[in-house]
Amino acid sequence: MSVRALVVDPSATDAVRLTEVPEPVPGPGQVLVDVHHVSLNHGDLNDARSGRVPEGAVLGSDAAGVVVRSEGAGPAVGTRVVALSAGAFAERIAVDADALAEIPEGVSLAEAAALPVAGIAALRSLRAGGLAAGKRVLVTGASGGVGRFALQLAAAAGAHVIASVGSAARREGLVKAGADEVVVGLEGLDRPVDVIIDSVGGPQMVAAWNLLAPGGSLQSVGWTSGEPAVFPPYSTIGPAKSLTSFVNDLSAPAADLALLAGYAAEGNLVVEIGWQGPWERFADAAQALRRRTVRGKAVLRVTATM
Repeated sequence: MSVRALVVDPSATDAVRLTEVPEPVPGPGQVLVDVHHVSLNHGDLNDARSGRVPEGAVLGSDAAGVVVRSEGAGPAVGTRVVALSAGAFAERIAVDADALAEIPEGVSLAEAAALPVAGIAALRSLRAGGLAAGKRVLVTGASGGVGRFALQLAAAAGAHVIASVGSAARREGLVKAGADEVVVGLEGLDRPVDVIIDSVGGPQMVAAWNLLAPGGSLQSVGWTSGEPAVFPPYSTIGPAKSLTSFVNDLSAPAADLALLAGYAAEGNLVVEIGWQGPWERFADAAQALRRRTVRGKAVLRVTATM
């Protein structure tokens, strides 16, 4: 038996093609899930082109679907679940029971699929940065997937949230989402901030570093600018503050997935889907992400084999 999947192929457009792979066999403590929706991240595009995911391997991390088999652990057959698992872009996947969570009523499969990588990156980087009520939090790339989640989570924690976007056109909806201030780039910012969640990198990250208060933390969660960050001499000498290379830890995400899904069900975390379509249109979704025209998340619908 085989299932369709999006696999890495360096000769294909965007280094990804839709093809057939062997149907997975769940091992002990795993759950077999029929996938209905997946979410595309900038990291997936980099994985396909950089070789981090080898040729022929299934791409992706974010998936939502329905349990069809359980090997002694995890939700019952028929349960709607959201999963964070390598090789997620397939019609059927085998997932560790501690890597998925039940989707509450009121949250669609498409919305749930948008949560794992971006939501957990936002949640865990804020924790690592020392989020607390009253702190000033700067979120760069705030109109993107991680950024929108981060500003909502920081606002819910009682922080003063400053959302930074690349252009005035990308400001839409961010105040409603919880931002106290919305700026283009870092224009007009002159007061120190305590926590920075940065997904832009490059010269803007250097400028943001200069805004960081003593004892503050900059969490580098992405690098969408693709530009080098050059720090002037002595800019890292002075009162103690930190720049952390944040890499999303994919281990045992079930509790955080359940937390994020619960926030979404309660209306405390709004999932913005800026691009949605069948996975046959992978190239269109990839292009939209690269051009940074997607507000929020890009979600692909896994269409049934004809």
